[in-house]
Amino acid sequence: MRKTAAILAGIAILSLSGMAFGAEIVMNGSTTVLPIAQAAAEKYMAANEGVKISVSGGGSGNGIKAIIDGTTDIANSSRFIKLEEVKTAVEKGTYPVPFAVAMDALLPIIHPDNPVRDLSIDQLQAIYSGKITSWKDVGGEDKPIAVVGRDTSSGTYETWQEIVLKKERVSPRALIVASSGAMLTTVAKNKYAIGYDGIGYINNTVKPLMVNGKKGSVETVLDGSYPIARFLYMFTKGWPTGEIMKFINYMLGDEGQKVVASTGFVPMRILK
Repeated sequence: MRKTAAILAGIAILSLSGMAFGAEIVMNGSTTVLPIAQAAAEKYMAANEGVKISVSGGGSGNGIKAIIDGTTDIANSSRFIKLEEVKTAVEKGTYPVPFAVAMDALLPIIHPDNPVRDLSIDQLQAIYSGKITSWKDVGGEDKPIAVVGRDTSSGTYETWQEIVLKKERVSPRALIVASSGAMLTTVAKNKYAIGYDGIGYINNTVKPLMVNGKKGSVETVLDGSYPIARFLYMFTKGWPTGEIMKFINYMLGDEGQKVVASTGFVPMRILK
């Protein structure tokens, strides 16, 4: 259902509306989507005089709550809306509309000095549930694994929970961080840590691992072979109009998709 809705949202083509000088758009939500939203907002404002876009990242769950409560115009989310959130929205007279604006490979990350290169989904599940506690059991040093996870308001946490942990619970010994940036810096500072982050966040301070022998990349996400991939969304409060419609059109168009590619995430289609 989520995939179908995302595809429909992704191919949605909206008609352009006229310029609305002085318009203001508020965006809130996923810290994974934050670099895309910030880069797109800067380019959009530069090309549309008088438009102001403010962007903040507080987690996908908080973004969707904000769209339900009417305190944001666009909720950025790294997961699809949950059924209970839809029910709450409808009860409040709100109808969140999803637009899939990008795709992402969620990559396990470790310190660059750690010799491990590849883990299976089963090994990741065992590490995060606490069944495997030493790197020596997965080809590394005889050292304890420092597990780093995300808080429950994170869409990244939801994806990891669904694809990797399945019905298992995260080990109570895991260190929980509140943002994608915090995950990156925490793993980079600890030689024996393991975490996970969106592909757009990965830099040379950490080492991304292959999963089931597959490297997370634009190509393996688009061909469906990388096992931990997902859509990234922007939700609007009802069908968008005015400047919000124009901005969503921008995100789905070639210029917006080039912005997605420039941030290291995966555009919805191959760009020429």
